[in-house]
Amino acid sequence: MTKTKKTILFLHRWLGFITGLVVFIVSITGCLFCFQDEIQDAVCDYRKVEIQNRPFIAPSVLKQTALKQHAGAIINYLYYYGKDRPAMAIVSLPKGGPRYVFMNPYTGTVTHTENPATNFFVVVEFIHLYLLLPAKVGGMIVGVSVIIFVAMMITGIILWWPKRKSDRKRSFTIKWNGRWRRVNYDLHNVLGFYATGIAIILAVTGLSISFDWVREGLYTAANLGGNYASEKIIPKSDTLLKSKIIAGQPVMDRAFAVVQMQSPQAKMFLIYFDDAAAGVAGITAYAEALHFYKSDEYTFDKYTGKLLKTLPHAKKSPGMKLNNMNYDIHVGQIMGITGKIIAFLASLICASLPVTGFIIWWGKRKKPKKNKAREVTHRKLEKQLAR
Repeated sequence: MTKTKKTILFLHRWLGFITGLVVFIVSITGCLFCFQDEIQDAVCDYRKVEIQNRPFIAPSVLKQTALKQHAGAIINYLYYYGKDRPAMAIVSLPKGGPRYVFMNPYTGTVTHTENPATNFFVVVEFIHLYLLLPAKVGGMIVGVSVIIFVAMMITGIILWWPKRKSDRKRSFTIKWNGRWRRVNYDLHNVLGFYATGIAIILAVTGLSISFDWVREGLYTAANLGGNYASEKIIPKSDTLLKSKIIAGQPVMDRAFAVVQMQSPQAKMFLIYFDDAAAGVAGITAYAEALHFYKSDEYTFDKYTGKLLKTLPHAKKSPGMKLNNMNYDIHVGQIMGITGKIIAFLASLICASLPVTGFIIWWGKRKKPKKNKAREVTHRKLEKQLAR
């Protein structure tokens, strides 16, 4: 082995020791989370409603309904998940954390109230993102570990790549009939090779969640360095008009009606209320339920209901489209159920790599040292016979 490869092997091994446990936890929780929507739909009746031939209840009505049982609480986010799905308000309590209040979008009836801290998949998500540590600390640990893991995947390919063409065929397959140490070695190297491409994509999309600089880097790269200043503009409500709120239909209801008219094909809506004095009312219309790609964004003055900014999907820059696509790529749903299966298998392989890698290291550590004197004599004898 060359000096360069020895250095790479040293880095690969010790970076693995440092990040192995975090990579294992993040990868396993990623596996569990891939099919969270399908699993919860199967076991939670409140995630589905009967489709009715009438419009959705107005946002203001749903907001009031959700607040009735939670005195002193506020609501900043309200979802309409689709025609056959409930609406959901995120209620922020003065004490005790948030509550998810699910309601029938046609009648306004509360169908379920949930403490997200008791939801298995919410807990899995927080382990995946923060290891259940404070968000800044846990996010940094996970983010740095994932960056190191990407470096390890690349160094692993360099170490494993066969020099001779004749060795490549067997290097790309697992020798199932070999000794268990050989099988473990192949599982680490061969499966690691096949998973590398998908794993790096999952890692980069995950890093864009943890680090703003990654998200901005992807945005700039996809835009080829182009400037899309209009996308960066953050509108503000006119505080001078605070006392001139138009009587009648609430602003959020009028805004929702405008969005439904301008994005008639949308299946899911997110309504956001900013409590700041110059804050706005924002509505995002999504093309598919539970998918966050292909969205039209609308911003309204929260005092007058004036439409301040419209950003339809068709007019977004490639960089913004890529950022919007981030979650769907990360969990695999950008390619439907096939994509989720691929993401699941890639995450499972990533979880296995620290384990199989540790076994390889432990096996070499326990391997008995050869008798050097006997080895030298054997080499001398080979040379004599060769003459």
